[in-house]
Amino acid sequence: MKKIFLLGLFAFPFTVWAQNGIFLLTGQVGQESAPAKVYLNYQQDGQLKTLTSAVVKGAFQFKGTLTDPKQAQLVFDHEGTGMEKLGRTADVKILFLEKGSLLLSSKDSVKNASISGSPLNETYKRFQALMVPSEKAMRMVELEYRNAPEAKQKSQQFQESLQSKLMKLSAEQRVIILQYAKKNPTSFLSLHLLTQLASPDMDTQVMRSAFNALSTNLRGSKLGKELVGKLGTASATAVGGMAPNFTQNDVNGKPVKLSDFKGKYVLLDFWASWCVPCRAQHPNLVKTYNKYKGKNFTILGVSLDDAGKKADWLKAIKSDGLTWTQVSDLKFRDNEVAKLYNINAIPQNFLIDPSGKIIGKNLHGEELNKKLASIFK
Repeated sequence: MKKIFLLGLFAFPFTVWAQNGIFLLTGQVGQESAPAKVYLNYQQDGQLKTLTSAVVKGAFQFKGTLTDPKQAQLVFDHEGTGMEKLGRTADVKILFLEKGSLLLSSKDSVKNASISGSPLNETYKRFQALMVPSEKAMRMVELEYRNAPEAKQKSQQFQESLQSKLMKLSAEQRVIILQYAKKNPTSFLSLHLLTQLASPDMDTQVMRSAFNALSTNLRGSKLGKELVGKLGTASATAVGGMAPNFTQNDVNGKPVKLSDFKGKYVLLDFWASWCVPCRAQHPNLVKTYNKYKGKNFTILGVSLDDAGKKADWLKAIKSDGLTWTQVSDLKFRDNEVAKLYNINAIPQNFLIDPSGKIIGKNLHGEELNKKLASIFK
């Protein structure tokens, strides 16, 4: 009887929620109960928001207020160990929250769950099908690196080969997104995807063209205005512009400013301990640093690790032999410097000259070495 009561409660018609801008996410995953928990992570007013729900015979529920749709991460903690202790194999599903009642169900895990009552998630499901080939290819590149012997992983030729493959796949994904946005100018997903596509090295002319093709309502929305801001930031961090100054703490909690390095050539390097492509580049980056550190060159690393994973950040610095200055606010993808430089994916870097001017972007491997060789002749 209790189970029937719970299901009846969760199935209540919440038409009023849609009118008041409230979402209700109801889930039924298996038959687990405490200590199992479910976490819902999403951005709200520039901050990462985490909601927690208990699980009763597989049932859980979340409710909140939205001003516009949000992409979210749903995490099922089957053992109740805490989200910060869950690793890469965690049971996770990416979905969209929107006003109204969303129903999620699965026999065993959230990653295999189906969602009903949400037009946006149906749209997202169709878009994901378009990305399957390239995402599968990217996973194969990652596996190629992980399965390679350690000596091969440190090979510059091998690393550059993988980087070339990833860049080609990323370019293919950009084309898919731009074409999708062009064909679906009234879909919120189009605006969301363009926002995710925005990066420091984006072609602002192409992006502005895609953005201007969206409906008036989307362009005037809160997210639309944020994208306009990102396009402006991309222009501000273009080659030839002055690198925005910032302050962030190093591994010992000591504040470090970018301006502290004025007078030197600085490679501002965005990475994280969990980023496989970033870690793959470190052996060559160490060689580059050791070759030019006595010639008025240094590196300033900015990590997108989070507070619960500081130990992983410190371990990666030590095991990869990164002897240059490292900073982070441990806010994961909400890192304030990453937002200042419009970083949506890593690895990415900026080469800054002694006056503080940006003279290069996303220079990796031999490309970086050639640039530095031309400077330090």
